[in-house]
Amino acid sequence: MSDALDTGALAGIIGCEPGDLALYDLALTHGSTGRADYQRLEFLGDRVLGLVIASELYARFPKASEGELSSRLHVLASGATCAAIAHALDLSALIRFGAQARNDGGRHSDNIAADAIEALIGAIWLDKGEEAARRFILTHWGDRIEGQLAAPKHPKAALQEWALARKRRPPEYRLVRREGPDHAPRFLVAVSVGKLAEAEGEGASKQAAEKAAAAALLDQLIQEEEK
Repeated sequence: MSDALDTGALAGIIGCEPGDLALYDLALTHGSTGRADYQRLEFLGDRVLGLVIASELYARFPKASEGELSSRLHVLASGATCAAIAHALDLSALIRFGAQARNDGGRHSDNIAADAIEALIGAIWLDKGEEAARRFILTHWGDRIEGQLAAPKHPKAALQEWALARKRRPPEYRLVRREGPDHAPRFLVAVSVGKLAEAEGEGASKQAAEKAAAAALLDQLIQEEEK
């Protein structure tokens, strides 16, 4: 890939002509290049994303409790959601990588994709202002916000409640293995409820793997109950 930023592709993603190209260049530069990277912009973009989504949830769900709003925000601003949106935009095609990270599959990493779209939001905020950043977020997160007919419950919390309601031991999580390079790790986690049942889940972080494992075990337990 050329070192020059594809401004046409970038404009298509952000929905307007970029102004300060240096900001977007930074937002799309991974640390493996040995140059200044997107981490500071990611920090800013993460906060902007949270604020915009939180304000939308507050306005759209006037009867929701603080706990319900927090559950919705957790899902909408999660790494998994950010990565899904980044991949849908093919944002990773614009990210600059060092040779090793590129060869190790960095362009397909969910973690990096999620970080990059948050950095991009930070760049839009600094380059175009608050309204432009809000417009970008609502364009790509809006349907997901509106589609939440009920506040989602985190799988780990749901599994904990399932076990408590049936007087079972609390779920126990165990890291099975960690693979891959530091910039694109993969975790496999197992979860069990006593000796009743066990399931495994995989993810780009230990937390994501625990969530996947909890969801798998809960699904398994509910299916057993319905037989």
